[in-house]
Amino acid sequence: MRFRGPARWSVYLAVMLLAACHAARRPPAPAPAARPDASALTSLRRDLDAILAQPTLERGYWGVLVKSLSSGETLYERDARKLLMPASAMKIVTLAAAAAKLGWEHTFETSLFTAGPIDGGVLRGDLVAVGSGDPSITSADADALFGGWAERLKAAGIRIVEGRVVGDDNAFDDNGLGFGWSWDDLPDDYAAGVSALQFNENAVRVTVAPGPAAGESAGITIAPSGSGLAIESAVTTTAAGSPTSIAARRLPGSMRLALHGTIGAGAVSATLTVSVDNPTLFFAAALRGALIAHGIDVRRPAVDIDDVHDLPARAGAPIAVHRSPPLSTLAVRLMKVSQNLYAETLLKALAAGPGGRPADADSGRKEAAAVLAPWGIDAGALIQRDGSGLSRYDYVTADALAAILAHVDRDERLRGPFEAALP
Repeated sequence: MRFRGPARWSVYLAVMLLAACHAARRPPAPAPAARPDASALTSLRRDLDAILAQPTLERGYWGVLVKSLSSGETLYERDARKLLMPASAMKIVTLAAAAAKLGWEHTFETSLFTAGPIDGGVLRGDLVAVGSGDPSITSADADALFGGWAERLKAAGIRIVEGRVVGDDNAFDDNGLGFGWSWDDLPDDYAAGVSALQFNENAVRVTVAPGPAAGESAGITIAPSGSGLAIESAVTTTAAGSPTSIAARRLPGSMRLALHGTIGAGAVSATLTVSVDNPTLFFAAALRGALIAHGIDVRRPAVDIDDVHDLPARAGAPIAVHRSPPLSTLAVRLMKVSQNLYAETLLKALAAGPGGRPADADSGRKEAAAVLAPWGIDAGALIQRDGSGLSRYDYVTADALAAILAHVDRDERLRGPFEAALP
């Protein structure tokens, strides 16, 4: 799990449900459902009772339901109809709805347009990158992907761009953070805001190295570049052998990342992975830097389209297009790594469609509910406020999660890729 801070006991219900899915799989050919061996059932129930009775968990709350997918029989139940915060188990809900509506072959498209005439090798205008939410473009891809776009520009006769690299993120609304997310989480990569243009999972690595001697300031580096973050460090070097303790803080809407803490002289450098405030600008800056590195002279800076008021009409057809891996591939990172950004992207993607209206999370939640209603999911058993489960306003019952998993198992279109993505 990617969440930090106080434990959320209800997250474990997902583990039990997933284990049940694999342990009680239906045979490939129709056959009478065999009741599990009585001794095995007794052992299962005893083991689960023992887990839930641990003294360290006595103040927590559990919702557990273990069912046979072959017979539908309930094998174990503990408060299965109680609403509890699901944490990352909410990703089950989001992925199931996205797979059912969008399909496993769904991809996210990112396009590059010219906006202005081309004259003697000079684009007298801007380059515009238009995104639809691809969460998978990372700094490791930048040289090959953006370098390929540079070659497409050269093939079109463009060597100089007089204007800017503009990031167009209007496929999604500008509310990148989930409803009910804690401010304390926001500097961390697992709370990175979502955008229609995303780069490096909207996060950077901040490396903190000890100074040459105790009392000196620590050295700070950040990678990849272009995040727009302004680092204000109060990290000091302490005596050799001292423990390293570093914390980061960034307020919503701020480019200022404050670091404070200590690191021992001679200690191994510490690395924090922190979120960026403006993913769109981060993408545009990375693209601009790569184009320059590949021989395209871009004269003006990267900008977010929200800050542009003089953009000329862009060309009718894109000069380059990149498509993400299919949802079936993205789902593996979403579930196995518990990547919150992917889940938030899918929630908004559920609401995307023709007409040009930016997709938003509230509309995505309504689309998810519309998908799940015919599956028999009681509306009162699922309160979804974000896609990943980071929100403390998410509530779900173990019974609802079990029903979703059972439906996915019965649907041959959904089952294979969903099972392959499970942790």
